[in-house]
Amino acid sequence: MKAFNLKAAVACVASLAMVVGMAGCGRTGSTSESASDVTTIDDSKASGNLTIWAMGNEGDLLGDFVKEFEEENPDVKVTVTAIPWSSAHDKLQTAIAAGNGPDVAQMGTTWMADFSNAFSQVPDNFDVSDFSSGPLEAGQVAGKQLGVPWYVDTRVLYYRTDIAQEAGWDHAPKTWDEFKQLASDMKKVDGVEYGVYQGPSGTDCFIGMLPYAYTAGAELTNSDQSAWTLDTDAMATALDFTSSLYSDGLANVNADVSAGANIANFVSGNTPMMLEGPTAVSQINELGGEGFADKYATVELPAEQEGGTATSFVGGSDLVVFKDSQNKQAAWKFIQWASKPEVQAEWYKLSSDLPASQQAWKSDDLTSSDKLTAFGEQLKNTMAPPALPTWAQVSSVADRVVEQIDKGQLSVADGLKQLQSEADGIGVGA
Repeated sequence: MKAFNLKAAVACVASLAMVVGMAGCGRTGSTSESASDVTTIDDSKASGNLTIWAMGNEGDLLGDFVKEFEEENPDVKVTVTAIPWSSAHDKLQTAIAAGNGPDVAQMGTTWMADFSNAFSQVPDNFDVSDFSSGPLEAGQVAGKQLGVPWYVDTRVLYYRTDIAQEAGWDHAPKTWDEFKQLASDMKKVDGVEYGVYQGPSGTDCFIGMLPYAYTAGAELTNSDQSAWTLDTDAMATALDFTSSLYSDGLANVNADVSAGANIANFVSGNTPMMLEGPTAVSQINELGGEGFADKYATVELPAEQEGGTATSFVGGSDLVVFKDSQNKQAAWKFIQWASKPEVQAEWYKLSSDLPASQQAWKSDDLTSSDKLTAFGEQLKNTMAPPALPTWAQVSSVADRVVEQIDKGQLSVADGLKQLQSEADGIGVGA
């Protein structure tokens, strides 16, 4: 695993009213553990009061789900607070500043560096061997494992098998050349306007091309994460390829990038290939209706060359324990419980979140879905964005530069030179 080297800073700019409001969501009462760090999780049952913050859909579902943990640990009382993603970042800042954070929190992987000074290190005897390297690295900051993968999100290739068959294909593309050829051949089928969807602009269009960059061998920083390394041959190779999708007429450079537009075009057959995450499965099946699941497949991403391996982007959420938690033993025992393969498989059934546990992928609910198999395989080859506090700023700059390259306003060489210069000016936040 890569080592991370940074000193995260947390900006605390919230009002007193918000501080007071969040106090009710934090820990209540004295608990069984002091605020000292836990380096070893003991064998006793969890006890005392335990507060957990979770965001979005996970926050809505977790309150009932933790009852099993309470049944296994009858002396612990778990309180789950659900927080909307839209306000979570600010509320975390406020709570940390006021010392009113929870014991455990769900943490988006791209936020790990933002709040890393507030997290405890994963204990020495916490077994992380069931997690693949990509998700684990997403929870590392400054060479320390601060987060434990809870659920993961990665990108695979979705393609319309019925349209591919009309185009004379009976298999998925294995290489970039085959990928382009399939896009070209499907474009000739009636009703198909573009062979593949690739986000040409807007927020996260840079993340959308990162699987190609990772597959080409790109590293976004140097080995100790002291500098950005964006103007590289590998990044140029990836951008040469993705920008050629537009210049060759295989992807729409003016595509609608609003939420769900790519799903609608995939279902209509207008654009029968795309890179997407796991939530697209249910969206496609709902929009396509009965029987539509038989008209498409999900497969691992194509490699750059025959015999190679494709590396995809990985995101998701970690579980973290706060330094000022008064019940770290119970906090880590909860995360141990949430990391069990059987618990992760049950959580998938409830939430549709893909398990971080590799063993969980052997459960019947996951092995029985032909659409999820590709995700389980792709998770073995993933990379996370760097856990740096300036990642959001650099990613935003990259979105703008990639859009200019896609639209032919900048050459790949000039675009990468500009991106590197602006990233150097922003720095890594260390």
